[in-house]
Amino acid sequence: TDLRPLDILSEAVPAGGLARGMRVFQVQGVRGFQLSASRPRALGFPASRLFIHCDRFPEEFSIIVTLRALRVPAKRNEYIFTLMVEESPSVLVGLRYAPDKLHFLFWSQERAGGWQTRVTFPNVSLSDNQWHTLVLAVSGQSFSLTVDCSIPKDVVVETPFPASLSVRRASFYLGNRRRRKGVFTGLLRQLVLLPGADATSQICHAVNFKVATLSVPTVLQDVPAKPVSNEVLKYPYETDMKVTLGARPRCTKQEKLQFWFNASRRGLYLCNGSTWLSMLEVQHRLDYVEEYQNLVTNSETMGIEVFTIPKVGLFAAVANRVTPPGSAIYRWTDGKFVHYQNIPTYQAQSWKYFTIGKKIFLAVANFEQNERGQEFSIIYKWSRRKAKFITYQRITTHSARDWEAFVIEGEAFLAVVNHREGNNHNIDSVIYRWNPRTGLFETNQTIPTSGAYDWEFFTIGPYSFLAVANTFNGTSTKIYSHIYIWLSGSFQLFQSILTFGAADWEVFHIGDRVFLAVANSHSYDSGMPAPSNFYAINSSIYELNITAQMFVKFQDLLTYSALDWEFFSVGDDSFLVVANSFDGFTFSVNSILYRWQGYEGFVAAHHLPTVGCRDWEAFHTAEGSYLFYSSAKEPLSKVLKLKTT
Repeated sequence: TDLRPLDILSEAVPAGGLARGMRVFQVQGVRGFQLSASRPRALGFPASRLFIHCDRFPEEFSIIVTLRALRVPAKRNEYIFTLMVEESPSVLVGLRYAPDKLHFLFWSQERAGGWQTRVTFPNVSLSDNQWHTLVLAVSGQSFSLTVDCSIPKDVVVETPFPASLSVRRASFYLGNRRRRKGVFTGLLRQLVLLPGADATSQICHAVNFKVATLSVPTVLQDVPAKPVSNEVLKYPYETDMKVTLGARPRCTKQEKLQFWFNASRRGLYLCNGSTWLSMLEVQHRLDYVEEYQNLVTNSETMGIEVFTIPKVGLFAAVANRVTPPGSAIYRWTDGKFVHYQNIPTYQAQSWKYFTIGKKIFLAVANFEQNERGQEFSIIYKWSRRKAKFITYQRITTHSARDWEAFVIEGEAFLAVVNHREGNNHNIDSVIYRWNPRTGLFETNQTIPTSGAYDWEFFTIGPYSFLAVANTFNGTSTKIYSHIYIWLSGSFQLFQSILTFGAADWEVFHIGDRVFLAVANSHSYDSGMPAPSNFYAINSSIYELNITAQMFVKFQDLLTYSALDWEFFSVGDDSFLVVANSFDGFTFSVNSILYRWQGYEGFVAAHHLPTVGCRDWEAFHTAEGSYLFYSSAKEPLSKVLKLKTT
């Protein structure tokens, strides 16, 4: 038996061009086909072109799909492909998706007249405007779906896939079931049928699982084929391109898929129906940093959260120490942060912005009790009618330092760091799970922590991780901080790293490499002789070693009671800025901006004067890129502008 991959997508593409109803688009650096709903039959071809020697569909097989699906309305299905007999409206084999579901369809002819079987995979989130690679393996009654090389979802049904399914007089149809209803609206990059094998092992060896490939049409490959003659290579997707010049035009549904060339920035942008997406832009380089705005705050500021509310604007929530008046939210107006809303807080340590569906939330970590002696941290919800944040849910915490919000397998979680309860630093921090029925967060898991300061959630391929910065166990700051991995519905210990008063973890990617930086604040041990300086110690950067399946130390950097790391990029350059807060003598100490230098690692590029620096936030607007730092020792925070050339 010939077990070569059968490239359904390539078969539909005529040599030297595109089928009618096909266009090529590149999104996030990856090319895919957009399929037209106007001529569904034009996107079909006879199955005999693939099944040359046999007119039977394989009994065991895998289907590999790489796609970028748009959000679809509730109760609507979109077809990725179908196999249909010309004289029948029934689907012999097909794949379609709905919000959070994927359906595999097949026709069984064991009984008179036959009937259609639908195999449903729930909790499959494809409609997020991201690239995903699916591997569907079929064998008898067993159906297994792997999304982005994550843990397979297995389904066993009563009706097995037929052992002898005739494809005589049948045709494949891309993105439709031979009619306009249910046409695929996203981008399709790969559609391959592999007879007789589970293709997961062949797909899941790539670094970028979401665009892993077995076979992709030539026109979609990263390096186009060279022309055979001296003629200029003409890409079929360069036709029908509308480009607007001049000042920034509007971007609405009428301008969707049109281009705008910004001559001043030498950038090409694509309208997605609401905003202009950068497709090609001259990369800037950081030249120097200048003071841009002095922001007088209600009191000393322990943390900053910069966020954007769609169709409203850019905001910054600052966590202020003193109550009253509590903490404040500022809105970016005419190029500056302007006071927008006060919120009563109790020695607030940090804010966390997150969304669940269309709901917008902002959670504050309160360190102290309120006037009634109650110790709550509060989740606020954005009221579109009042255009401000209002109280939504109170959660009992213990000297809370930080919130972390994240999503795993379509479920929303919120984790709080509890620093201490009275004088006891060895207490549980809590992970809450969103209950969509009650609309509230409920306790899901507790994890023992020691004077913890920070949670950091991140993903690597299909795996989810949560790192905690343990600071003090009651006698020493020389303790282990832990990295947990999500397995079988809960976080389990993955790796322990020795830290010294760890105050922050920062995960970041440079190319295909994954790094994790820890901010060590001070070295203290009640049972050891005092060092010459508690606060001048190394903070460390670790890199993921795929072979060893652990983080290994990559670089040490001398810091002074470091409390935060912030990673950001300018053009092709990557940077880390550290919040140095105290050198043992003064709070007026330079925080350092490091530039990534490849083999040399991170090298100091700029020394930024700060006073008791507690937190850094990097953000970007249409006017440029900025750094925002908070001071835990004076009621003055500063916005710095990154000057580029």
